[in-house]
Amino acid sequence: MTSPQVTNVFSSKSDVAYAELRRLILSGGLPAGSRLSQYELAEQMRMSITPLREAIRRLSGEGLIELDNHRDARVSSIGADEARQLFEVRLALEPAAVALAAERRTDDDIAVMRRTLADLVPVTREWGEDGLCAHSAFHRALYVAAHNDVMIKTLDDLWAKSDRYRRLGLMLPAGDEPRMIDFNQHHQMLELVVDRDAAGAQALARLHIENSLTASAIEALEGQFPAPEIA
Repeated sequence: MTSPQVTNVFSSKSDVAYAELRRLILSGGLPAGSRLSQYELAEQMRMSITPLREAIRRLSGEGLIELDNHRDARVSSIGADEARQLFEVRLALEPAAVALAAERRTDDDIAVMRRTLADLVPVTREWGEDGLCAHSAFHRALYVAAHNDVMIKTLDDLWAKSDRYRRLGLMLPAGDEPRMIDFNQHHQMLELVVDRDAAGAQALARLHIENSLTASAIEALEGQFPAPEIA
């Protein structure tokens, strides 16, 4: 009878390590290309090396960590190919989710969207992490209102993995601009969703994504203008 209990404890510690490592990578706390000191991380997380290594294997499967033959682990580098792939999927999926939100939103959905909109600030270097978090919360409120669990899960993962590229976008010249067009589009999208204008909401969402920080990051990574130094 003891085996299941041991397995559950092990799985729980692995899940904790996985969640924390993933958060550190996606938030930039562990920079792209940086080597992971596994024993130091295990000590910081107050756990043995075994659940940490399981978490690293899981994150390697997601493409967030690179492993070599000597079991050394590094945070995966960021690059134009991944940035474009994430961008293309978001461009295909999120406008469709916003259109569904316009058709399916409830009064509770509208209340959540209005609350997140009230916290929104322009996504610039001045606001930094607070701006990115508020931006993410508003967009999530929009696509959650689509009431499609598969879309929500896919977009949650997509948004998380795209955060490294948004942070790169903030380091570019575009990240230091007022970006008020982008900011005002959030208000317009909400009103279109409230008005059940699915076509209008979808079109504006697509335009919004095409001019996003990720689009600027792709241009930099593809060499269309100088990028900041990346690990």
